[in-house]
Amino acid sequence: MARHADEYLVTARVKLPRRRVERPLRQVSKRLLMALFVLALTVFIVYIDKRGYHDNADNSVDFLDSVYYATVTLSTTGYGDIVPYSDGARLVNVLLVTPLRVVFLIILVGTTLEVLTERTREEWRLNRWRSNLRDHTVIVGYGTKGRSAIQTLCATGLRKDQIVVVDPSGKVIEAANAEGFVGVLGDATRSDVLLRAELQRAGQVVIATQRDDTAVLVTLTARQLNRNAKIVAAVREEENAPLLRQSGADAVITTSSAAGRLLGLSVLSPAAGTVMEDLIQQGSGLDLIERPVIKAEVGRSVRDMDDLVVSVLRGHRLIGYDDPAASPLQLTDRLITIVRADSALGTDHSD
Repeated sequence: MARHADEYLVTARVKLPRRRVERPLRQVSKRLLMALFVLALTVFIVYIDKRGYHDNADNSVDFLDSVYYATVTLSTTGYGDIVPYSDGARLVNVLLVTPLRVVFLIILVGTTLEVLTERTREEWRLNRWRSNLRDHTVIVGYGTKGRSAIQTLCATGLRKDQIVVVDPSGKVIEAANAEGFVGVLGDATRSDVLLRAELQRAGQVVIATQRDDTAVLVTLTARQLNRNAKIVAAVREEENAPLLRQSGADAVITTSSAAGRLLGLSVLSPAAGTVMEDLIQQGSGLDLIERPVIKAEVGRSVRDMDDLVVSVLRGHRLIGYDDPAASPLQLTDRLITIVRADSALGTDHSD
């Protein structure tokens, strides 16, 4: 319970999917090797032209003096006790040693520059993400229900950048990022957390929390922030479904009852249970879809349709296929049909 409470106290923040980068230890090791290579190259350049340098201590430059000069020169210390005095040595310093000094400094401060660059890039990505996000889908809870909902949505063609996951667990958000989804870390019952997910501009909200009371609070908060979004919520107990509808949910799925009914149907008829499971598994076999009536279908009977029509949605009224009121079809109707998964992806029902 203490760990669960601590997770909800975490400051809400948006986490965009990260690009794959090298491990920090490998990056540091690579830069250290590059710095040592630059140092060794500078020592070699100075040593082969040691006669062009003057040491104020003994008037000669040996290998140790070359290492010393290269070190103080690359680090921009420059004590001045060893100096190039020949024209060739000075020309080499201008053309080679000075650029190597710059490279050496870039390598040393590369980590700081990378951090600043990464922060700037991340801030730019976040601002661009906020400005482009419209009519997206917010998934509250990235457990089994939330993942399954995302799989179904993606199977219908919804892009990953149009999905935002909200969860109080940092590990869960990291898992969502690894799958390519934007994550918001925080308690979804708080309005500031949902605002970070840009819920006020969302088109759909899926609430798949572990507790029914949490689902009710999230639904109330979401509906307060967005009056027009379609909110679908899942509850464990069927007695809590009316409460969610009163809180603003457009559709409520009782997970325990739905699973129980599917189990009972499979006992009575395993084949029927298989068909039902196929229908709710988007993208394979048969799909249950909702689409608008096109102009060529206006005035036709439900039984004369090419697709297998299950129900007709007329306004807020759902009419069964066998109801005489379902026919003839009207232009403003929407059809609930059963189609092949491949035809569902390839069919265009635009006007």
